[in-house]
Amino acid sequence: MKFDLHTHHVRCGHANGTIRDYIEAGITSGLDVIGISDHTPYFGHEDDQPFPNITMRKSEFGAYVDEVLQLKAEYAGRIDVLLGIESDFFPEYAKLYHQTLSRYPFDYIIGSVHHTQGVSIFNKNRWRDLSEEDRIETKTAYYRLIRESAQANMFQILGHIDAMKGNYPAFSSIHTPAAIDETLQTIAQHGIAIEINTSGKTKLSGGWYPSDDILERALYYNVDVTFGSDAHKPERVGEEWEEVRQRLLAIGFKSWVYFKQKQQQVVALN
Repeated sequence: MKFDLHTHHVRCGHANGTIRDYIEAGITSGLDVIGISDHTPYFGHEDDQPFPNITMRKSEFGAYVDEVLQLKAEYAGRIDVLLGIESDFFPEYAKLYHQTLSRYPFDYIIGSVHHTQGVSIFNKNRWRDLSEEDRIETKTAYYRLIRESAQANMFQILGHIDAMKGNYPAFSSIHTPAAIDETLQTIAQHGIAIEINTSGKTKLSGGWYPSDDILERALYYNVDVTFGSDAHKPERVGEEWEEVRQRLLAIGFKSWVYFKQKQQQVVALN
């Protein structure tokens, strides 16, 4: 059973291709299941699309859902198309996001932290001239938000949980083991999966999110894992799926999961 739960498309403003393009790419790459999971609009902003190159318009959200459901029916029997979404997590707007997303029949929702302390996690300039103490606090604040997202009862999956290293590889060496362990324990307690996200190779850090060290600790705390390419181009759908499967087996995982109608589906790794 081969699946990819994290894909984007042209509506978000920073991806190429239509939803159909990603489904066709999934078929070509041998997927049994593909999840469409573009970025939610900024529901907490009064404008329809305050950030055109980051998320879709609020006015397009219903059309997005309808298109995925239509294609799900069209491709039935060839590939299982799942309706997903990647939602930002803003504590001050969590209730609004939860109420809005609950109106739609999502198979799963990916919760991702893309901003901490009001700044994008991918902003390289945020690290300039920070003391070691400030760097530790920044990383700790990031994992505090991820814990809060796990506790929000909104998500089935948490996205790229060490993506802050993306444009700042030294992030991984900032010593905060207690924050990461507490985060993984919280995720396990709430029955949420984390994704192995292969889009890290498109950033300065290279590789995947999260690191092997975090995956080893996730296994220790019985955290479920899933797969997402985070493809922003159709040709990346399912990228490195087999390499991830083999790495998880080597670490000691026996299975991984995907979600359908928000119910966990367990798939053996071998």
